[in-house]
Amino acid sequence: MYKNIVVIVTLSLTWLTLTHANAAVEPGSFEQQARKLTWAVEPQANLPNVLIIGDSISIGYTLGVRELLKGKANVYRPIKQQGKLPDNGGDTRKGLRSIENWLKTQGVKQWQVIHFNWGLHDLKRITKGMGVKSNDANQPAKLSIKQYAKNLEELVKRLQLTGAKLIFATTTPYPTGVTPSRIPNDAVLYNQAALAVMARHQVQVNDLYNKIKPNLTTLQQPVNVHFNKQGSQFLAEKVSEVIKPYLAG
Repeated sequence: MYKNIVVIVTLSLTWLTLTHANAAVEPGSFEQQARKLTWAVEPQANLPNVLIIGDSISIGYTLGVRELLKGKANVYRPIKQQGKLPDNGGDTRKGLRSIENWLKTQGVKQWQVIHFNWGLHDLKRITKGMGVKSNDANQPAKLSIKQYAKNLEELVKRLQLTGAKLIFATTTPYPTGVTPSRIPNDAVLYNQAALAVMARHQVQVNDLYNKIKPNLTTLQQPVNVHFNKQGSQFLAEKVSEVIKPYLAG
């Protein structure tokens, strides 16, 4: 009997440890520096509102976009912990759970532009049967391409109800060997599925994958999905460029 109790307690502690590790920010992520920065917006009256939804790559370029569009738009992203930290958009399942709250960010009622992305967390490898991220490329993706596309379809339909101009950003590339494990060609495959969804709904695409791919050696952190300061600034410029035409004035 006591042996059984010990086994149960040990398994429970293991599960809690793995779950905590899975929830932690990934190495190299801009989220590690986020506490030192200001994420809540002090909106300027009469400026259009822009919402950026996405993973830690988008966290890395959000403040750059805000600066580049200063005086032209109020640039928001979902935040948590009383406005102190940016919320990572995660995978499309998290998107479906969170989208209603995200669309109410800081009480904004009308969005002019919503620039969004999912994919990087959908395609990462997880330990089969446990749901925690894995460094083993032989483990399954968190969400299959089919499920990813299905979820993305639902998210696009909901975003279209806002009346905002929608712009989808393709998942950015990464090298072999990143942790947790992601297979480089999966970015291509998941992007292809996403592009099919965007085509059906006539959503504009910001192809960040191909825009930054030629410069990965200088703009991306070594063996990492995340970008260095120059890389995040590069992406901020590319995001600002596609948003700017839809801002009044």
